[in-house]
Amino acid sequence: MASASSKTLIDIFGRASKRLKPTLCKSEDNINSSSTLTVDQKSRIEHNKNLALSRKNRKICIERVSKHKESLASGCVKLEELLVEESWLEALPGEFQKDYAVNLSKFVETEICKDDYVYPPAHLIFNALNTTPFQSAKVVILGQDPYHGPGQAMGLSFSVPEGVKVPSSLVNIFKELKQDLGCSIPSHGNLEKWAVQGVLLLNAVLTVRKHQANSHSKKGWEQFTDTVIKTISQKKEGVVFLLWGKSAQEKLRLIDATKHHILKAAHPSGLSANRGFFGCRHFSQTNKYLEQMGIGPIDWQL
Repeated sequence: MASASSKTLIDIFGRASKRLKPTLCKSEDNINSSSTLTVDQKSRIEHNKNLALSRKNRKICIERVSKHKESLASGCVKLEELLVEESWLEALPGEFQKDYAVNLSKFVETEICKDDYVYPPAHLIFNALNTTPFQSAKVVILGQDPYHGPGQAMGLSFSVPEGVKVPSSLVNIFKELKQDLGCSIPSHGNLEKWAVQGVLLLNAVLTVRKHQANSHSKKGWEQFTDTVIKTISQKKEGVVFLLWGKSAQEKLRLIDATKHHILKAAHPSGLSANRGFFGCRHFSQTNKYLEQMGIGPIDWQL
């Protein structure tokens, strides 16, 4: 009886283990598959995460500007309150406390207190940094001065909001994209899709007076954005820098060419695009470099 009872128990446990084994294996397979995402899948996840983060950051900036406008006692919003992306605050510790930045802040804050006088709108001044987190930046496109016409500037170099006429430089960028990668020419000039994929669209100067090009140059912005470029160069590797035109190429001194990829061409403006921008194939070259490093390429199609 005892042996029969023992045999029955062994049979029962044996059958149970056979029933449990497939479930355990299936669970392990799920864990393994989730940890072996493709480069493309990882890029899509990062894109969606950055899009949500950029919208959150923009909302915070809008709320801060509105709060100061509603409270006459508090005056205009402080410049440093408009950079809200945590990764950049960590990458640029103490930058706003430096003497040049204190003077820059005073100047810009005085300017933005004048309604409809400074572009881009206050909540978009640091849009490039608030949209492209430090850790996500894999391509940098350097511009010069924000657009100075009403409704044009949105804090991203070369970019304009949807519904605004596409400037000639951006038209030429789209022409080169079509020639290089076969991208269709979009009906708008909003480059936010590039920014959330890791393309830092950084102007050398981040504000401008209405209808007065270069009016905020040599006020401290150049030192700030130079620091951004140097920080990327020092703390990251394998970033692709697109330097279009003489002004952008002056920033070569800030970039460690042994760690990063640098692509140079003429500026895409109507005056110089035919002197070396058209045919540069920077967009396909950028993706080639990224793919060689195992990094997801940029989807340039808007």
